[in-house]
Amino acid sequence: MRSFPRSCQCHAKQLNRLARGISRLALAPIFGRAPNVCGRPSCVQHSQFPRGFFSSRDQQKDAGAGKGSLILAPTAVFIGGLLIYSLYPGDELRQARLVRRKKDAEDPKDGPQPPTEKTAWSSFASRFEDFSNVTDIEWSTLSDRIVDMILPDWSKALPGQIRKLQRELSMADGSLASEIWQEAHDPFIHPEIQYSAKVRVSDELCNEEKEFLARRKKVTTAALAKYLDLDEKDIHPDDVPTIAMCGSGGGLRALVAGTGSMLATQEDGLFDCVTYTSGVSGSCWLQSLFHSTLTDRRLDRIVDHLKARIGVHIAYPPAAFSSVTTSPTSKLLLSSLVEKLKGDPKAHIGLVDVYGILLAARLLVPKGELGVNERDFKLSNQRQYIKYGQHPMPIYTAVRHEIPDIAADISKASIATQERAREIARQEAWFQWFELTPYEFFCEEFNAGIPTWALGRRFNNGEDVPPEGKDFHLPELRMPIMMGIFGSAFCATLSHYYREVRPLVKSLTGFATVDEMIYGYNEDLEKVHPIDPAQIPNFTYNMEGKLRFTTPTTIYNNEYIQLMDAGMSNNLPIYPLLRPGRDVDMIVAFDASADVKTDNWLSVADGYARQRGVKGWPIGVGWPKGTDSLQKIEQQLDAAQADSAAAVEAKMREAQQSRDTNTPNQSKNKGRVNDPAELSEKAKHDIEHPEDSDLGYCTIWVGSTEERSSEPPPPTRALTDDTAWRLTEPSAGITVVYLPFLANPNVEGVNPAASDYMSTWNFVYTPDEIDKVVALARANYAEGSDRVRRTVRAVYERKRRIREEREGAVRKEGYRRLVRLGIADKLGEGDHFS
Repeated sequence: MRSFPRSCQCHAKQLNRLARGISRLALAPIFGRAPNVCGRPSCVQHSQFPRGFFSSRDQQKDAGAGKGSLILAPTAVFIGGLLIYSLYPGDELRQARLVRRKKDAEDPKDGPQPPTEKTAWSSFASRFEDFSNVTDIEWSTLSDRIVDMILPDWSKALPGQIRKLQRELSMADGSLASEIWQEAHDPFIHPEIQYSAKVRVSDELCNEEKEFLARRKKVTTAALAKYLDLDEKDIHPDDVPTIAMCGSGGGLRALVAGTGSMLATQEDGLFDCVTYTSGVSGSCWLQSLFHSTLTDRRLDRIVDHLKARIGVHIAYPPAAFSSVTTSPTSKLLLSSLVEKLKGDPKAHIGLVDVYGILLAARLLVPKGELGVNERDFKLSNQRQYIKYGQHPMPIYTAVRHEIPDIAADISKASIATQERAREIARQEAWFQWFELTPYEFFCEEFNAGIPTWALGRRFNNGEDVPPEGKDFHLPELRMPIMMGIFGSAFCATLSHYYREVRPLVKSLTGFATVDEMIYGYNEDLEKVHPIDPAQIPNFTYNMEGKLRFTTPTTIYNNEYIQLMDAGMSNNLPIYPLLRPGRDVDMIVAFDASADVKTDNWLSVADGYARQRGVKGWPIGVGWPKGTDSLQKIEQQLDAAQADSAAAVEAKMREAQQSRDTNTPNQSKNKGRVNDPAELSEKAKHDIEHPEDSDLGYCTIWVGSTEERSSEPPPPTRALTDDTAWRLTEPSAGITVVYLPFLANPNVEGVNPAASDYMSTWNFVYTPDEIDKVVALARANYAEGSDRVRRTVRAVYERKRRIREEREGAVRKEGYRRLVRLGIADKLGEGDHFS
């Protein structure tokens, strides 16, 4: 009895220590810190996920009485507390290290061993072994009674599963890691390891993509004839419009809604006419599923696959540990981790990599798991599905945040120079877009890229660096890590995080001053990422002077770059579709963003089009900005009529002068108009009631290839039935068809603005919820399907007329040449004297 209080104190101490560990959750102790790629110290070491990331209401409901609300909380408590011990060592961690040292002493090696160099793999292995030992020690101090009271039954197996995973990753003989590393040297399994790679510097498309375009044109010609009910023999290949389809980011919401939208286009016949698809975040996951053995390029099978796989949270421990500790999934999921750490001494594994492995365990593994296919785990393998042009080419996207480091220069410069340096930094902090196709990993800003099968290799001065000599190269970086990069929205800057909660802060009494203070540092918040993005080798390392002039000078000195979700820059992947050489005539954009109106991603593309000099982009597209007054909205719509950047700037200057003149009369309403809470409610209402919003289910714009500054300029507002003729004008440019994900009265039980499960951070969808989201996406497309078909027909007719006029001009010029040579129009050959 005397020992009972002491035992309780021990248990209370352990639980208290575990609870405190949640708020200090960090992966750095196990996976190691990354080298400071951007040359800046990390301002924030720890962060918490938004609510819902590690929990789901369905699992809470089904977990049973007394444990429902804690079904995933023990995971955060248990793993979080143990992880933090590596950063703040306690008695248990010291005991774990003593256990490892004692084990090493009992099993001495032959003779004295020279000191080994610390590598990424050795650091990871030692830390993970310490973590496993801590798990055993901590769990042994908790009685079965306490476990039964507060933890679910599956939690009892966690120590054993962690120990099993540690043994498999130990690189010991017979371990999974050892087998993976041996197979990494087998050219029959990884043919790409036999070949060296070089950086391709060019402003043209790679040869493989050019060949794809030629073959895809033949397929889309037949598809267009069927879609428009024409005779294929009457269609000239040059008249077939190049159509691209892009899907927005938004996690599983974008994945499910995008599947429904593209399924509707496939059933309508439009999808077969598409040459390119591009994605951000969840839409990238959709592309990876479409180009896999799981679905055989059938979108209806993606729906069935999602119903079978995303009903369980990606972080649900029993399912997660089962995937990474049992065959056949364990090898495929962990290969990229082992090859990355073992093949690169300076590599870094972080939260994004783990997140990607968990995603792949749910999305790239079929129901039953035995049918998992290793070909689905390399992006370059997707070329087999497009090499004959049989399907659209997928374009995956990611961004790098370029932030100039001017702190040292500012400290030494004069006041005037400091202000100039800060201004330069504000202008030069931007997101660089990287695109990945089955053929190439490319950055248009650099005009450089590498073969996709060389992704993950280190490069120096334009050539890859073999890790073990000339006869061996690392296998391609696998899809699990890439899927984590595509969907790593949690790597946002502090500015992004604060923008999410700012309306709430401003609504609290007495917090207006706090908001002003925080928002006053917004420029600094835009440069801090609380959670490190994923790190991959930089293929432009030491290539100074060999790349495009737009390449930032800092990129040459970094061996690694950090990539993240492209939605940090624009949640609609339009930029890659505007790349020279792709010559896209028509873009069909499905927008399932969290707030399609206030984010206004279409309008963000305007700046890119002006900067890149894209000819034919419809300037001024997008939703009218909710933060503007009614007068300014009218002025913006007038400015949107301009056909050139110069005309737009002139219009906006006029609007600015007019606004400054009217400011005194509008000052009393300024706070009400710009209230973020009110704007959010207005945006929510517009999503729920499209009939009241500025844009409907299907909105179409067409640009102009002519640069005009005359008054009034030709209009480029959204087209109506009365103005659809503009599509057929010879000067018509790129056509944009915008289909936002809005509520529809024809589909009950689902509302993008109100349904809880539509959150970006929800990782669990029931089959019924999937059916509702897919039904809503299909219903929305049906609202505008006829307009889309007429638009495609108009673009086709315009291209046909332009070709015929061009060919007629060529024939006429040829005839005139023959006449000048005296060959044509001779007596007896059809003249009026014969």
